[in-house]
Amino acid sequence: MSQKSTIGRFFATVGMVAAATGLAFATASSGPAVSADEALQKLMDGNKRYTENQMTGTKLCDVTTRTSLAKSQKPYAIVLTCSDSRVPPEILFDKGLGEIFVVRVAGNIPDPVILGSIEYAAEHLGSPLVMVLGHERCGAVKATVESKGKSTGSKNIDAIVKVVAPNVKKAAKDCEACKGDAKCAETKKDQFVECVIDANAKTVAASLTKNSKILKHLVDAKKVKIVAAKYDLDDGTVSLFK
Repeated sequence: MSQKSTIGRFFATVGMVAAATGLAFATASSGPAVSADEALQKLMDGNKRYTENQMTGTKLCDVTTRTSLAKSQKPYAIVLTCSDSRVPPEILFDKGLGEIFVVRVAGNIPDPVILGSIEYAAEHLGSPLVMVLGHERCGAVKATVESKGKSTGSKNIDAIVKVVAPNVKKAAKDCEACKGDAKCAETKKDQFVECVIDANAKTVAASLTKNSKILKHLVDAKKVKIVAAKYDLDDGTVSLFK
């Protein structure tokens, strides 16, 4: 069966559920017993343990935990982040099986399949928190800055660049390092890339409710909270954007 056929059948099923419920997924009978703020604190506490080399998450990767989760899951947080091999959320947040629902794609950018995955976890599994996590020295963002509006030579990588590209202009306008420097992207390239990375994470977080009626409904009903953050490759810390 082709990939297009498989995806088509998946969304056809989603449509049938939507017709029956008014939303894309039936509300979970019981989600995680924590609030969005508590879920966020759990993530930040885990990151602190990670940076201090005091990790405990592996304790929740044993046979007992695996068996208890075999038929159901109640992750308390959804993390949309980059595919970069240096940014595994389960490790940098010190989490075990069943704690976080992870969606990874280069540049942490959402397309319909990514959005559908987030909607599923938020609506069906009841996860109260969505974190969009950018990271230092992101290759997808760097490729976007270096492309300067031209093709990278790959139509698939170009698709990533196209989504990230609007943040280049935003960074040129808002980046503190670029104040008074019209050629900042060239004279302060590394700093400029970091500004684009920041802008991209914030833009993606803001776009989720614009592109998903389900997420907007859940946020408006205060059932879901969306935050943007950035991971530092050097010291391992995750910092929240205001």
